[in-house]
Amino acid sequence: MPAPDEAVPREAPAVSPTALFVGFLGIGLSGFGGVLPWARRMVVERRRWLDAASFNDLLALCQFLPGPNVINLSVALGARFAGWRGAAAAFSGLMLAPMVIVIALGVLYARYGGLPLIQHLFHGLAAGAAGLILAMAAKIAWPLRRRPAALAIAGLVLIAATWLHWPLAAVLSVGLALGLLAGARAA
Repeated sequence: MPAPDEAVPREAPAVSPTALFVGFLGIGLSGFGGVLPWARRMVVERRRWLDAASFNDLLALCQFLPGPNVINLSVALGARFAGWRGAAAAFSGLMLAPMVIVIALGVLYARYGGLPLIQHLFHGLAAGAAGLILAMAAKIAWPLRRRPAALAIAGLVLIAATWLHWPLAAVLSVGLALGLLAGARAA
């Protein structure tokens, strides 16, 4: 039996620009140090706008495009459900609150950032962000568990990016080529 977040919706949900704005506003307010885990949770698990595999496919496209992945994701998802209005609503919802918060925190950090307590606070936040990234990686990898070629490609990409320190363009190009080869062999 598939995990609840892997269930395929019977038909594409109708998602309004307002719902996109509110959903991505929540994501923007939830994620300090990275919002991708919150985006996946909202889109796949809570609102069920996409199933896990469709989210992974859209995220893969957004990672290949220039710019921040989650911003690309908000625009692509918004456009998919509500055209340019949806894209604008999702992007605005994602960016509005963090922009205001970052400006306010920047002012406070300029004044109090040198205090040891504040420096320790940021070390704790960095550890929490790393944990969220690892949890997100596990959730993205879970739908691939039945596709050994996909897991192998993910492992090779991990090695190329972390241990071999290949440039991003090379990692994406090799990953794309390997994915196309694996897809052609499976067909």
